[in-house]
Amino acid sequence: MPNLPPLILYLHIPWCVQKCPYCDFNSHALKGEVPHQEYVDHLLADLDHDLPLTSGRTVNTIFIGGGTPSLLSASAMQSLLDGVRQRLPLAPDAEITMEANPGTVEADRFSGYQLAGINRISIGVQSFAADKLARLGRIHGAEEARRAARLAASLGLRSFNLDLMHGLPDQSLAGALDDLTEAIALAPPHLSWYQLTIEPNTLFGSRPPALPDDDALWDIYQRGDSLLKAAGYRQYETSAYARPGFQCRHNLNYWRFGDYLGIGCGAHGKLTQPDVAVLRTVKTRHPRGYMQGNYLAKRYPVAPAELPFEYFMNRFRLLEAAPRAEFTAFTGLTEDAVRPALERALAGEYITESASHWQVTEKGKLFLNSLLELFM
Repeated sequence: MPNLPPLILYLHIPWCVQKCPYCDFNSHALKGEVPHQEYVDHLLADLDHDLPLTSGRTVNTIFIGGGTPSLLSASAMQSLLDGVRQRLPLAPDAEITMEANPGTVEADRFSGYQLAGINRISIGVQSFAADKLARLGRIHGAEEARRAARLAASLGLRSFNLDLMHGLPDQSLAGALDDLTEAIALAPPHLSWYQLTIEPNTLFGSRPPALPDDDALWDIYQRGDSLLKAAGYRQYETSAYARPGFQCRHNLNYWRFGDYLGIGCGAHGKLTQPDVAVLRTVKTRHPRGYMQGNYLAKRYPVAPAELPFEYFMNRFRLLEAAPRAEFTAFTGLTEDAVRPALERALAGEYITESASHWQVTEKGKLFLNSLLELFM
């Protein structure tokens, strides 16, 4: 389909054993049993409603996020992915990722998830320090995280990721680097290493903990970045590092302003239509309403005046060069619409420009918010 961006699928599983104090994702503490098959049936019905928006495109990646998707049984995961395959053309080499908590019960299910089609697992480690895990409200220990990572490595998956935070309450430079060193020792092909931020409408938002100051955070980032590079990882996005060939294809599609179909409680979608109208979809947040069949909360077109900021907000998170031709192909706007902002970005040395690409500079990477403000 000419001019339509690549398409990926996001599936949201909304339950957690308990809500973490820093988490602003749409997750709900589990009361009773997970309604495994019932929720899968609703996900597939939700997908049926949105199929006309896909224009028959092939799905290149699937990401199952949450919440804690690894609370879903392996048989329910099989039913879900079988249902997706029946409804959508899936690329033969599709990357299919599932988020998982390192708890023993979930780890034991990994092989069942693999049989269902999962070929990449993202494990939410966050820290290996017992006091930091407790402060973050995590219900696993360091040994469970190590066991989950070793199991993921042993299964022969396409890849696996470890999620790790830094800038934790009362965390020292040594503590942050110890966490990172331990994660690197487990040899994940991909590492998401990101700073804890205090979000509104969270427990930490209402009672903020003491976090390292800006100078300490900069030291952690610089030393950690050096550690990762020395271990063979390359940063390709603001908080993502990978060994060569193991970048997360699903996340790359987001940052390249590709399209994504969002299915499940609170899931967001972006779907370009053949006339280059860009539609946003938002699904009902609470499982109670969603499982009554009220899937869609809202659907609306993105105003053309907002498209430049949306495009560059995503594209400039990536360290790779941005093809100039894709701006027009994916937004329907000409470069003239953003030429004044581009000139200011060039004058400020935030980007460079060639005949075919824009490239974020080191300065642009450090002052990303200042760069993006030029396109608002």
